[in-house]
Amino acid sequence: MLPGVGVFGTGEIANVLVPLLREKGFEVKAIWGRTLREAKETANAQNVAFYTNVIDEVLLRKDVDLVFIVCQPFLHAEISVKALGIGKHVVCDKPAGLHQSDSMKMVRAAQYYPTLISLVNHPLRFLPAFTQMRRCLQDGLIGSLGEVVLMDVRVQMGTLFPEKYNWMCDAQMGGGALNLVGSVVDLVHFLSQQQAIRVHGVLRAYTKTTPSINGIRQITAPDFCNFQMELASGTLVTVALHSHTVPTKSFSQEVLVYGSKGHLVVRGGDLFVLKESQQKEEAVYVDVQDLHVSTNNSLLPRPYIKGLCKMVGALKEAFNSKESSWIKAPVSTAATFEDGLYVQAVVEAIRKSNETRQWQRVQLTTDVPLNHDQIIRYGYARMSTM
Repeated sequence: MLPGVGVFGTGEIANVLVPLLREKGFEVKAIWGRTLREAKETANAQNVAFYTNVIDEVLLRKDVDLVFIVCQPFLHAEISVKALGIGKHVVCDKPAGLHQSDSMKMVRAAQYYPTLISLVNHPLRFLPAFTQMRRCLQDGLIGSLGEVVLMDVRVQMGTLFPEKYNWMCDAQMGGGALNLVGSVVDLVHFLSQQQAIRVHGVLRAYTKTTPSINGIRQITAPDFCNFQMELASGTLVTVALHSHTVPTKSFSQEVLVYGSKGHLVVRGGDLFVLKESQQKEEAVYVDVQDLHVSTNNSLLPRPYIKGLCKMVGALKEAFNSKESSWIKAPVSTAATFEDGLYVQAVVEAIRKSNETRQWQRVQLTTDVPLNHDQIIRYGYARMSTM
C-alpha cells in the first residue's frame, strides 16, 4: 500500500501537488497552513478532510508516513529534521532551508536515518528531455563529459510575485529569482555531474511594488539574476534569468550544452542535437505527453509541473515494492539533501559575489554531526518558537 501523505503548504505548489498525488494513487490525509484560514481554504478546495496550523498535528498522525514540505523556506529545515526524527519519509521543496547551516542539519538528519526517503524537489531532473540529455552526454554524443566547454541557460517568465505581499516578496525569506536559480544550479550539476568551484553573479530587484502591493512594504526579492559558474573541469556555465515577460503566465526555457563534437539543446520540453557533420538540428526527444490533471490556472511553469508529476510517479514505484517498504532505484536520480546543501552553497556564493562584485569561491560549510537526541531537540525547540 502507498503511504498516507501530509502536505505542508497552501500555495501554488500545494494546489498542483495534491491532484498529482491523487492521480498516482496516494491519499492526502492532512493539510497544514501557516494560518487556520489558509489551511481550511486549501483543504476545502482540494477535498482534504483534515487541516490544521499546528505542525505536530500532521506529523503525529498515524496515517501519515510521507510528508511533502512546500511551505515557506525558513520552515523547511525544522519540519524536515523533526519528521525524519519521528520516522516519516520527507520530500522537501527547494531551497533546503535559508542558509547552509539549515541544509547541514537536514543532511545530518538524513544520514542518521538512512532507511527513510529524504529528497529535495528539483523537478527538472525528472523531465524526460533532461534525462535524455544526460544520457546523451554520458554516451558521448557530442564528445565526452570532460570535453564539454560551455553550458548556456536562459529562463524568461512572468512575474514571480503574488497579488498580496508574502514571503516571495522578501529576499531575506528566500523569495524571488534565487528560488529558481537553485533549480538551475541543480540541473547543471545533474547534467554535468560536476560541481562549481567559483561563481560571479548579479542580482537586481527591479520590481519594487505592484498595483496591489503599494504602501509601507516594498519588494526586496530579486526578479533578475545573471551569473557565471566555473565547474571543476573548467567548463563555463552562463545563466540568465528574469521575470519580466508579458503575459504573466508565459514561460521560456533554453538549456544549451556545447561539446567538442556539436551541441545539445533543450527548448521547453524538447531535445535537439547538432553534430559537427550536420547543417541542421535534429530532434532527439519531442514532448507530446499531456498531463492528465488540469493545471490551467496554475502560475507554475509546465516543465516544472511535468517534472513534479514524473517525480510523484517515481515515488509510487519506490513504495510499490513487494520486497520491502520502499526501494531506491526509481528515485535514484532525485536530488538528495546533500545536493540541496551544495545548491545552497552556490546560491550563497552568488549572493556574496553580487555584494562584492567579484568572483567568489563556492565553500561548503562543515558542522558537528547531530545525534538522535539533538535532532529531536532541534526540531522541537525550533517549532516551539513559531
